[in-house]
This record gives sequence, C-alpha cells and structure tokens, in this order.
Amino acid sequence: MKRTFVRIVALITILSLLLIACQPKPTEAPKPAEPAAPAEPAKPAEPAPAEPAKPAAGVVEATPGQTVDMVLLPKFLGILVFDQANQGAMEAHKELGNKGKLEFLGPTPENSVAGQIDIVTTATTQGVDAIMISNNAGDQIAPAAKAARDKGITVVTWDSPIPSAEGEQVFVAQVDFDETGVVMADMALSILGEDGGKFAVLSASPDAANQNAWIAAMKEALKDPKYAKLELLDVVYGNDQSEDSYNQALALVDKYPDMELIMAPTTVGIAAAAKAMQDEGLCDKVKVSGLGLPAEMVEFTLNGCAPEFALWSFVDLGYLTYYVSYLLATGAIKGEVGETFKAGRMGVYTIEKDPTRAAGLRVLMGPFTIYDASNVEEAAK
Repeated sequence: MKRTFVRIVALITILSLLLIACQPKPTEAPKPAEPAAPAEPAKPAEPAPAEPAKPAAGVVEATPGQTVDMVLLPKFLGILVFDQANQGAMEAHKELGNKGKLEFLGPTPENSVAGQIDIVTTATTQGVDAIMISNNAGDQIAPAAKAARDKGITVVTWDSPIPSAEGEQVFVAQVDFDETGVVMADMALSILGEDGGKFAVLSASPDAANQNAWIAAMKEALKDPKYAKLELLDVVYGNDQSEDSYNQALALVDKYPDMELIMAPTTVGIAAAAKAMQDEGLCDKVKVSGLGLPAEMVEFTLNGCAPEFALWSFVDLGYLTYYVSYLLATGAIKGEVGETFKAGRMGVYTIEKDPTRAAGLRVLMGPFTIYDASNVEEAAK
C-alpha cells in the first residue's frame, strides 16, 4: 500500500514537470522605443551664384584690360573738332583700361597729305596695333593703309574715309553723307526763303573725301523740285585754314555781287566766312551756314551773320572710333557686314555696307543737330 502511494506521488510529480515544460514561455514586453533625436531644421537652399549679365544675342562687348597700342590721326593738328575727337578717344581708352598707348599724331595743315602718309608709314614700321585715320589724302593714302593691313595692323577711318576703301576695314561715319547734302540744301532754303537765291560753297581741301561726298550729295539733292529756286554758283577751297578761308569768302563776294549765302561744310571755313562778313559789314547782304561748332559760332548766330548751322558730337565720334578699333584689334569682331557690338555709353551699333561708296563698310553714328538762336548758347557752354 505504502509502495503504491509512493509510485502515485512520483507519477504526479513527473506529470507536473512535463506540463510546466510544455507551456509556452512568456514573451518579454517590448522595451519602449528611445525617443528619436529631434530632426535638424532643413537649411534653406542657397541661391545659385548669379551669372554675369550677358549682352543681347549676337551683341559683342569689349574685354577690358588688353594691351593695344593705338594712333589717332586727324587731318592735321590745331583744329578744335579734332581735339574733341581725341578727348572722346581718351575717355574710351581709360574706360577700357587699355594697357597700351594712345597717341594723337597729326601733320601740319601745310603738309597734311604727305604728312598723313608719313605718319601711317612710321606707325606701321613701329608695329602699333591700330591706326585711326581722318583721311585728308584721298586715295593717295591707300598704299600706306594697305601696307599697314599687310602687317596685321587694324586700320579704321573716321570723319573722312578712303574713297576706294582700299586698306580700310571700317569707316566710322559721323552722319549719313547723303543726308548731309540734304541738310545743307534744307538750310540754304530755310535761310534764303521760298523765293530762293544764289549761293556758293566754301569747302576745305580738294582731297577731303568727306567734303567732296557732302557737296556731291547736296548737288544731287538740289535736283529736287523743292529746291528749284536755289542756284549754286561755285565751289572754292580754303584748305581748312582760317586765313585762306577768310580770303576765299571775300573773293566770292567780289566775284558774285548777287550772292546771298556762303555754305561752308567745314568748321574752320564757316567761322572764317562769318567773321569776314561781320568784319566787312555784310551780314545783312550775305549769310553764312554749313557745319560749325557752337562754341565758335555763337556770336555769329546771335548777330544774324550765321542764322543756322549743323553739326554732330566730335567727342562721341572719337569715342565710337576708339571702340570699333579696339574691338577689331583684339579680335572681338572681324569687320564684317551684320556684326553688332556695344560701344560703351553710346550703346549698340551694327557694321553695314557703306551705301555712299562703291565699296567699303561703315558704322553710322549720327545724328545731326541744327543750331540757331534758340539753342546755340546752351550748346556753346
């Protein structure tokens, strides 16, 4: 009995152990998740660096700071308008930070043709990079200009071109030459009135390409019926010297007693002719007009000797010529029709075929300003 009881207890113990072993193990409660580190605030996107402003499509701009040795060659020295052109060129030279030299070289009035040719030849020998010519030698200067081009020198004309365009890359025209002829015809008609009258032209020199082109354009304009009552008597030359021009003006009065107007498309000639008429007390009989500087003409305009005249800015002409030459010499432009470029403060220009010559390219500046008693004093300041 006792033995049986022991067996039962042992069996119960074994069964209890088996039941405990078969029970699933309790799962551990999941540990609470550690709090996530606070997210760093997103940094605002940095703006991309601004690209330098680009010129309008196809517009070339000069690269400052290059080394370009340049010569500005006027017809001759001692004329205020050429000094003003040099001021404009110096302004551009400083603005562009050109590390090269800018020289203002010119002949004397008495030796203008040969002197210009000599200066171009010497500059070529010295190996300058650009020569800017206000031509007073007609096509006589073409061989020297071509020799410069053969040496890789940039040759640009301004104020007065090489008629054939040989040796010249681009001409910087102050105004349209055909328009100049119309402007002179209009001023003659304005001064002489609807009844018309007789007038003569006092020009610079027979070799001045710009003067010759302007006079030819005026003769063409005079064919228009609106100018039918204007009669051109003569064309004479004062060689852009004050004394010669003064004497030529008086000679015209003696030769043509019924002449009422002297048209002088030269700043030297118009001032000299006006002074001659004033000195001789002839301002009521013979008026003077043409192309003149306000500073030199203000007295004659206010006293009625030269009621009206026209001109453009020679400072701007020198400035624009410098930009064109710098761009060509540095290879920024090639000197081809259609090339468009920016010339500093003066804005955008395009190279075009010169319609006033059989050959050649031009950059047209413009415009004309007509001066009279209403605006000459302000312009002369």
